[in-house]
Amino acid sequence: MTITLDSLEPALSVRQVLTLERVLAGEPEVVAGASHLDRPVRWVHVAEAADVGVMLTGGEMVLTTGVLLAGDEDKQAEYVRSLHRAEAAAVVLGLGRAFPAAPDVMRRAAERCGLPMVVLHRPFPFAELTEEVQSRLVRRKFAAVSLSEAVRTELTALITAGAPLQRLLDEVARHSACPVVVTNLAHRVLGTAGERPAVDDVLRDWERIARQAGGVEGDGWIRAELGGRGERWGRIVLCGYRGDTATGRLLADRAAEALVLHRMLAGGAACSWEEQSAQSLLTDLVSGVVPARQLLPRARAAGLPVNRRTFVPLVVRDGDPARLERLLRLLGLPGLVAELADGVTAVLLSLPRDQDAGALAAHFATRLRTETGPDHTVVAAAEPRAAWDDVPTGLREARHVADAVADSCTVLDLPPVVRLKDVHLRGLVRLLRDDPHVQSFAERELDGLLRESDEDLLSVLRTYLATGRNKSRTAQLHHVSRPALYRRLESIQVRLGVDLDDFEQAASVHIALLAHDAQQQ
Repeated sequence: MTITLDSLEPALSVRQVLTLERVLAGEPEVVAGASHLDRPVRWVHVAEAADVGVMLTGGEMVLTTGVLLAGDEDKQAEYVRSLHRAEAAAVVLGLGRAFPAAPDVMRRAAERCGLPMVVLHRPFPFAELTEEVQSRLVRRKFAAVSLSEAVRTELTALITAGAPLQRLLDEVARHSACPVVVTNLAHRVLGTAGERPAVDDVLRDWERIARQAGGVEGDGWIRAELGGRGERWGRIVLCGYRGDTATGRLLADRAAEALVLHRMLAGGAACSWEEQSAQSLLTDLVSGVVPARQLLPRARAAGLPVNRRTFVPLVVRDGDPARLERLLRLLGLPGLVAELADGVTAVLLSLPRDQDAGALAAHFATRLRTETGPDHTVVAAAEPRAAWDDVPTGLREARHVADAVADSCTVLDLPPVVRLKDVHLRGLVRLLRDDPHVQSFAERELDGLLRESDEDLLSVLRTYLATGRNKSRTAQLHHVSRPALYRRLESIQVRLGVDLDDFEQAASVHIALLAHDAQQQ
């Protein structure tokens, strides 16, 4: 999109012109069209001719003394009508010899046309007003064009440097000094930027604002469409922009150009913006850095149903996020999907309270494992949550369960959905792994092996205990003979100072090893 000086709307309204110091010196009075004072003023003309309308192109504030209109009411009415037809911004009449007071004919005609009509009660040099207004318009247009080029240059540099979407939006928010929201055509929020409290205020009432932003602009809500080649796929909205509309529209257009270019360079993957939005939300939920209550507006704006719902936190090991998204759509399950780490994907289901959350989660997991194979995918879950504030704890619990079974899938006979009760001791140790007492216990129990960093003996010990101290199975898994395994077990017992045939001592070492492994992940 190319924006030239002539295509920019002015930065002054009729109301603003009337507040200029030079204008106030003429004691202005609005006698008609008071409800239309926010019309933009593109230029200022001094014109006395009755057919002035043919010389206008729209948006002008016309100044006149009415010397050629005095005594002819038909000319007075036609003068106002011609200004209306030419879409003039306003007419300003200097009272004096021709008209000592506002003529009723012109006033009534202006009121019928909705044309602001202002009279000046004190003599006023029109040249000063035209000079003042037009110099301001030129300066502001030049400033707007300069801003446009500065924003374009900065955003282009960020894109060239490979900056993510969020970095671009932050830059737009810095220039606009208001919340910035990017949505798809269904009004689902893909990205936001700006001061967090202000953004949250916008998202809290997003359903209403989205309808407003999709229609007529007003009160600082400025939007620009995102798309290309005849196809629209989203929009960017400046929410509550406090500057003049022309500059705001210019910023929105420049931002839209940058976002379209960003998407093109990313291979046209607009859906990746949705993934980034979900990832940011779920990561914040899991981390607990931001209170869940503060994240509720973001969840609602991202398209997640949150009112009177049951939330099922899931964590999938080795599950492709795109596959999970498709499966949710196929099963008609509302939810968000985001990769939290390499091979670890969070899924937050939002279900009506009258549905069986456990059964639906099991159905989802079963379909997923059918597609990928039971040996490749682990679906861990926390118990369903009825309150949004409990979702972060649920996600962390599901993550703990997924981590607890990460190294034991060949040993545990897993159900379709694995919960904390299914991982028994391993799950408990996983939850307590950061406790200093547990860390000290693990170090103390395994000191004889950890001090010499003997990974081979640790691996043998791990397998031996995980198989229930089955020597034959352990020898088979490590591809060694029974005598060779006995020698290694003997070495382990000597270094640790324990008897692995004693159940209590073996259990103590097993717990210490589980804690040690959990701390390494």
